[in-house]
Amino acid sequence: MSTTERPRILVVGGGYVGLYAARRILKKMRYGEATVTVVDPRSYMTYQPFLPETAAGNISPRHVVVPLRRVLGKAEVLTGRVSSIDQDRKVAKIAPSVGEAYELPFDYLVVAMGAVSRTFPVPGLAEHGIGMKGVEEAIGLRNHVLAQLDKADSTTDEEARRRALTFVFIGGGFAGAETIGEIEDMARDAASYYPNVKREDMRFILVDAAPGILPEVGPKLGEWGLTHLKKRGVEVYLGTSMDSCVGGHVVLKNGLEVDSDTLVWTAGVKPNPVLSEFGLPLGPKGHVDVGTDLQVKGTDYIWAAGDNAQVPDLASGKEGAFCPPNAQHALRQAKVLGDNVISGLRGFPQGKYKHHNKGAVAGLGLHKGVALIAVGKRKIKLKGRLAWYFHRAYHGMAMPTMNRKVRVFADWTLGMFLKREVVSLGAVETPQKEFYEAAAPVTAAAEAKSAEAAQTVAPQRGEAEKASA
Repeated sequence: MSTTERPRILVVGGGYVGLYAARRILKKMRYGEATVTVVDPRSYMTYQPFLPETAAGNISPRHVVVPLRRVLGKAEVLTGRVSSIDQDRKVAKIAPSVGEAYELPFDYLVVAMGAVSRTFPVPGLAEHGIGMKGVEEAIGLRNHVLAQLDKADSTTDEEARRRALTFVFIGGGFAGAETIGEIEDMARDAASYYPNVKREDMRFILVDAAPGILPEVGPKLGEWGLTHLKKRGVEVYLGTSMDSCVGGHVVLKNGLEVDSDTLVWTAGVKPNPVLSEFGLPLGPKGHVDVGTDLQVKGTDYIWAAGDNAQVPDLASGKEGAFCPPNAQHALRQAKVLGDNVISGLRGFPQGKYKHHNKGAVAGLGLHKGVALIAVGKRKIKLKGRLAWYFHRAYHGMAMPTMNRKVRVFADWTLGMFLKREVVSLGAVETPQKEFYEAAAPVTAAAEAKSAEAAQTVAPQRGEAEKASA
């Protein structure tokens, strides 16, 4: 850590807002004007809109993450968590990945902790659910789904086969609809390599409490997306929710009961609960309450933006409206926030955040998607292959750093000429298991079992030798 006496700008969180805000501050800052410190449990930022494509194998997992230390070369990057903030003393308590917690003083604070999965006390959810908030979960889901196809192709147990080939997705927003679309696409391709598994043997189920899916693109495109998924054989149950999933037995409020080894939870997000330890003013849903200048209300040295803040939406023209939590707003808020931190550092007036929504795009598998594009006051609605091109073009250009842009477009280009990889690498989650089994000391029970087996084999061998003679 730095021992400099320069003012410290502490950025809590290295996600979309944290990364872009820190880059903006470093770019605008004069040499030696301040020290920028970024704290995050991970040493990389994840571009979450690409997680469904990562789960489907269209993009390499390493290409959807941006290493913080490489991009923020002039900043301090600490791998750990900020567990609490003392505003009176302007001190943050840091819990590093190893070692004891310590205090870190700061002069200016940026809160960019993002959001976590919004869950409910559903019996069995914690034990069987798979989220889609991080690249680790996307890799895990891909390996898991392909492993289920391996099981189904190899077993003669019909019940185990049926469970393995039943995939339940809870949540019909962007994350849920895109993920089930991509995974169904991947499973359909993979089935051609399994002699005992066909697409007709699989059961994909999408559940949402809302009356429709993809609300971000409007009712008409949402209805098209719903019809499209149904044509691909996806069962969609709307206006209902899950009551329990104990032991993989999924029970819905509408009475449907299925057994499944795959339960993907994408039912929304909520602000990071650690915010309650920071002593900041919070909204009714736990978001940090900020003004139009992204400054936390009641302070003149703390800013917040992104998924963990309720930012007034000046462009909507509606009283009490807040910006939706998406990458489009996060990117632009981060730039305004970075400029305002520099203005605060130099004693200049703060700028206001105002952005007119440019629309929304969603991919539902290869060559399939929906897009709502705002051009002035007009809204252009696209669906199918053309919408899918817009989806890839927009997110490809929004991906941070030229390095990652090139890698992502290279993955897509190779995918045009090469077949999709359908290999499950589930063993990477427990890489030491095989070595442990080989190197673990032999227990007394194992020795006794081995000796018993040897005694059983010896008489049989003797009788065989006598018969041979």
